[in-house]
Amino acid sequence: MAAPLRVLACGDAEGRLEALFGRVRAIQDKSGRFDMLLCVGNFFGSTSDTEWTEYRTGAKKAPIQTFVLGANDQETVRYFPDVSGCELAENITYLGRRGVFSSTSGLQIAYLSGTESQDEPAPAYSFSSKDVTELKTSLLSTPNFKGVDILLTSPWPRDVGNFANSPGKIDTKKCGSTLISDLAASLKPRYHFAALEKAYYERLPYRNHTVLQETPQHVSRFIALADVGNTSKKKYLYAFSIVPMSLMDPAELVKQPQDVTENPYRKSRKEAQKTKALVCAEEEPACQFFFDLNKHQGKKRPSDGKERGNSQPKQAKNPSQPTGPCWFCLASPEVEKHLVVSIGTHCYLALAKGGLLPDHVLILPIGHYQSVVDLSPEVMEEVTKYKSALKEFFRSKGKRYVLFERNYRSQHLQLQVIPVPLDCTSEDIKESFITQAQEQQIDLLEIPEHSDITQVARPGTPYFYVELDTGEKLFHRIRRSFPLQFGRAVLASPALLALPERADWRRCAAGRPEEAAQACAFRRDFQPFDLAPPE
Repeated sequence: MAAPLRVLACGDAEGRLEALFGRVRAIQDKSGRFDMLLCVGNFFGSTSDTEWTEYRTGAKKAPIQTFVLGANDQETVRYFPDVSGCELAENITYLGRRGVFSSTSGLQIAYLSGTESQDEPAPAYSFSSKDVTELKTSLLSTPNFKGVDILLTSPWPRDVGNFANSPGKIDTKKCGSTLISDLAASLKPRYHFAALEKAYYERLPYRNHTVLQETPQHVSRFIALADVGNTSKKKYLYAFSIVPMSLMDPAELVKQPQDVTENPYRKSRKEAQKTKALVCAEEEPACQFFFDLNKHQGKKRPSDGKERGNSQPKQAKNPSQPTGPCWFCLASPEVEKHLVVSIGTHCYLALAKGGLLPDHVLILPIGHYQSVVDLSPEVMEEVTKYKSALKEFFRSKGKRYVLFERNYRSQHLQLQVIPVPLDCTSEDIKESFITQAQEQQIDLLEIPEHSDITQVARPGTPYFYVELDTGEKLFHRIRRSFPLQFGRAVLASPALLALPERADWRRCAAGRPEEAAQACAFRRDFQPFDLAPPE
């Protein structure tokens, strides 16, 4: 493998060049020479002239090859004489308004100067959707494009905090640029640097592919840097080593770190694409096509208005109607209500009939939904709350839970939640499931814990999945048949609960008075943890 390049990245310099370059000299004296310094955010500030004059005239020289982005406000536009980029002083280069810089070593750096503007043409210190589109097009049209090594922007990308560690006081749903989110999602940078918020935030790495649906790709890392010399001593310089993507072994490039998360921009991009599709549908109704997701061939079929009804925008998912009597819709007369132990707004909790253990419970939607991937956001949110409450409840009793769902030969979602002793480690549980799956030629795969199950299974897809209370998950896409008692049988096996005689629920059914007593006991113990404790 080629020798890695040593790179420094910096947040808002705000004209404090002596402080910045003094720190760079100290780092190089201690750690050796770096190849370049990349500056995002405001390189110049309102008091820049005195220090800048010394560098512009050659009286002083930057100690490292420095690349900077352009102005973010009208006041500093004057420091950048050529929008296409130019040398500002010895060793200090303005990259330009937008583009791609390729170093002699093969490192590819995409950059976009300024802040987002809705105006067209954008002011000299801003970029517009046209700028982003042209930058994306110039790269995406490259044969075999995989992504860029580094992306430099001044604003943060909107929603970068989705699925991630906390960015502190920064609200990433309101802060930053949606255009930069779209740019980052398209260019797949291995490193993305931004500033302007006077905060340091190193996000967990995120993946650029859909697990089990797309070929693995490299991960991206977003790092926001604070302002130079800030009194809070927040990090404003970031040092890293990088081998250009073009020189890396493909297998090494796509390795996924343990803490990788879902892509934070996928949801916002889907919403944007949906909005765009609706606009196109209104403008050109004769050219509408829909993909039939039930077909594997992926052929297009025209919309004639009969199969899909009207072309109104999709509303939030509503419960479907059961095709026959349903044992789990709460309003159904078939529900055995004496087993219900908690009722929320969208979900309820019930003891399992013929449970593996007395505190074996089910999380069920009140309305009729077939699987987790069919749930609306508000129902999913309440499912998550119930999982958190059950985790606390079982932990208070020295236990942990294992949850599984079988979306196969069932018409109403049932999330089976079964407690196991706390000394059953995650590795023990996963090994038991995977080993017994292999014995039955079931391909049970571990997926990253930050993954959303909706990213690996589409509505209507039969599947089986296991989730531990740590968030770790195992997934199997059911293609033919599947043993209906598989999840329960694994937990009942000698390696875990050692209750093989209870592997089949039909052998464990109790009388109604006994079931009612168990439900009453569970309800009483669970009450302090319940989402909506009784008044």
